[in-house]
Amino acid sequence: QVQLVESGGGLVQAGDSLRLSCAASGRTFSSAAMGWFRQAPGKEREFVATINYSGGITYYTDFVKGRFTISRDNAKNTVYLQMNSLKPEDTAVYYCAARRAGRGAGSDYYGEYGYWGQGTQVTVSS
Repeated sequence: QVQLVESGGGLVQAGDSLRLSCAASGRTFSSAAMGWFRQAPGKEREFVATINYSGGITYYTDFVKGRFTISRDNAKNTVYLQMNSLKPEDTAVYYCAARRAGRGAGSDYYGEYGYWGQGTQVTVSS
């Protein structure tokens, strides 16, 4: 069983930066791809970014390319999402997700992820 705990959310102004962290329990972290998703009020959960098991391959949705960076530290069982140039439309609850052990390729499909964190709120004011 893998448990994921996000942190780092908050209230910021447009143009500011935040770094989200997701700490994972368990010894299988380094063999699993990780992802970040978000859900705004009244909207469906949407893909933000994914990173493969080693951290060598990343993929982003178009609306965050050039602004957000996903990374991971397998020694610390932690994945990060650095968010720069934040916009009001980035306001959402951000969720960390992990694929099951051995599934090392990243994915933009929420159904590929077996474990989810509780989410952290990011609010960007204009």
